[in-house]
Amino acid sequence: MEMIDAKRVHELLDYEGLFAALEAAHKGGMPKQSDRLIYQEPNPQGQPDIFIILPAWEPQEGILAKLVTSFPNNKARHNLPTVNSIYVFINADTGVAEAVIDGEAVIFRKTSSDSAFGSKLLSREDAENFLMIGAGGLAPYLVKAHLAARPSLKRVMLWNRTGANAEGLAKTLAAEGIEADVVSDLDKAVSEADIISSATMANEPHLKGRLLKPGAHVDLVGSFTPEMREADDDVLKRASIFVDHRQTTTRSGEFLGPYERGIITPDDVHGDLFELCQGKVKGRQSADEITMMKNGGGSHIDYYVAKYLMDRHHGRPFSTRCSN
Repeated sequence: MEMIDAKRVHELLDYEGLFAALEAAHKGGMPKQSDRLIYQEPNPQGQPDIFIILPAWEPQEGILAKLVTSFPNNKARHNLPTVNSIYVFINADTGVAEAVIDGEAVIFRKTSSDSAFGSKLLSREDAENFLMIGAGGLAPYLVKAHLAARPSLKRVMLWNRTGANAEGLAKTLAAEGIEADVVSDLDKAVSEADIISSATMANEPHLKGRLLKPGAHVDLVGSFTPEMREADDDVLKRASIFVDHRQTTTRSGEFLGPYERGIITPDDVHGDLFELCQGKVKGRQSADEITMMKNGGGSHIDYYVAKYLMDRHHGRPFSTRCSN
């Protein structure tokens, strides 16, 4: 069994290659078996501690087990990252584990490529202004992935509730040759942005739909539990709604509350990445159309990315048996 560390993961999971792999995989279908289990332990000092298990199994090809924890107080208590994870890729013919993979690195690459691939399919090709909301560990990867998906982007804006963290993100990006402006007025930045990516742990919406400019694209990454929410009702009412997978709508607070209150219905979701890649639904229809994609991060995408990683690691072209 091999150990694939973070450095090797980042070498293997290039964004252009990931976009191509995700497109090819979504022209097929889901792994035969996939699931998502979430366990939470209440935390009196804010957000709960979370343990997520995401398995996926494609017979005769591969089995993936992803284990991830999110402990929001890790930084303050132990000076450790909030999110920790490992991936185990298993041979589907023998049941023998082939590799244990650094999970944090895969999560950063997988989540950011999922969001940016959605933008590649839905945002305007002439988009120039990008806004990153949130400054956690995922944020620099979202910025880099969106820049890879839309080379037309000229300005990067950063906003975070704690300004010092946004300043830290700007320094991290600058070290990689990416110039970014820290902004203090979120509403103004939203009104100027052509593409907005939000990756926070928010329970209350901070993104106001009435401020979105015509033609904007919104990428929502947070709100992975029923209690969490990043965008207000006006975003859902103004935007053409897409998701990475339709099952996403059954577990995210971005949809559950609005469904209950009749703001939108499941029929208002135009399509997912499978339907877009297979030509079953159309994406953007006009320059002024506002689009939104909710990144749900299902285990099928973890599987595609891990399979792409393993194929590249062993010098093979990417392929998957997954089909509808």
